[in-house]
Amino acid sequence: MGVVNRRNSAAHTSNQNKTTSIQLPLGIFGTVLAVLFIGFVAWSYQTIQPPPPKICGSLNGPTITAPRIKLRDGRNLAYKEHGVPKDVAKHKIIFVHGFDACRHDAYVAKTLSPDVAEVLGVYIVSFDRPGYGESDPHPNQTVKSLALDIEELTDKLGLGSKFYIIGFSLGGQVVWRCLKYIPHRLAGAVLIAPVLNYWWAGLPANLTNEVFYQQKLQDQWTVRVAHYIPWLTYWWNTQKWFPSSSLIADSIDLLSLQDRELLPKRSDRKNHVAQVRQQGEHETVHRDLILAFGSWEFSPLDLENPFPNNEGSVHIWQGDEDLIVPVKVQRYIAQKLPWIQYHELQGAGHLFPHVDGMSDTIIKSLLSGK
Repeated sequence: MGVVNRRNSAAHTSNQNKTTSIQLPLGIFGTVLAVLFIGFVAWSYQTIQPPPPKICGSLNGPTITAPRIKLRDGRNLAYKEHGVPKDVAKHKIIFVHGFDACRHDAYVAKTLSPDVAEVLGVYIVSFDRPGYGESDPHPNQTVKSLALDIEELTDKLGLGSKFYIIGFSLGGQVVWRCLKYIPHRLAGAVLIAPVLNYWWAGLPANLTNEVFYQQKLQDQWTVRVAHYIPWLTYWWNTQKWFPSSSLIADSIDLLSLQDRELLPKRSDRKNHVAQVRQQGEHETVHRDLILAFGSWEFSPLDLENPFPNNEGSVHIWQGDEDLIVPVKVQRYIAQKLPWIQYHELQGAGHLFPHVDGMSDTIIKSLLSGK
């Protein structure tokens, strides 16, 4: 019996040793997995977090070269003046630049005939939208906040109780916001090829689906990310696994035949293009995507006529061969808002403001209300 017990005891001890020898690797493996998982989460978090902006005037930040006004929340907006001096101007206009641009890209102001500006008494001020050029970033920027920034800019510059506003491309979308939030300050408005938001209430699903799927696949996904998971916008547009926004990449595929012919007229951009994103891509082009295609608290199709007594006018100018902003949607919006004067240009692309004499036509139409 003693022998049997010793064998049983030995067998028991052997089983314990085997159990121990199995549990030890499993414990190590679990620990390794946990460490790898934590490392992956940390890496993923760092990957989706945009770097801090390089604020103009800060240590190691870009230098300040433009005049700026300080807003009530402490941010600064850089601006540039065009046309006749504001003290003698009869008409004062704010120009809002488009996507991936800055105050120097005030196309209507730059190509306006000096004679027209002089005779009509036109003063135009363009400004860097938050984060662009030399204007401070606005991390809490909303659809409404930029309209209020524009109102404060005009007050700080002493432009009076009423002013005109012109916006190009994504800047045209900003004009919708001004028509919503500060209509009482407007003397008139122009939206030049304004960017649309596919999720605006009131747009027919069949129409938005049609134009949405006409985009490149990479742009469809860029817009989806900006709308549904905006916190991944920085990662999506900086990762190397899949192609991201062709607009950020400045793809020539987005240009119509006329646009390509007009490119030489934009050659002066080489003098300032480095300023556009100098404070960081996230504070400029990425934040633009989030605001342009995110969830809005209003739809332009619900807006009411800000000039019921014809004391001003609102205009949309659109090229019928624009490959960036689909003409079909602009037609629909113009039909639903009959108080808007809609001007469709045959054979025109997205860059039609560069056509000789176009700026004169737009300004004259705005100031005459026709």
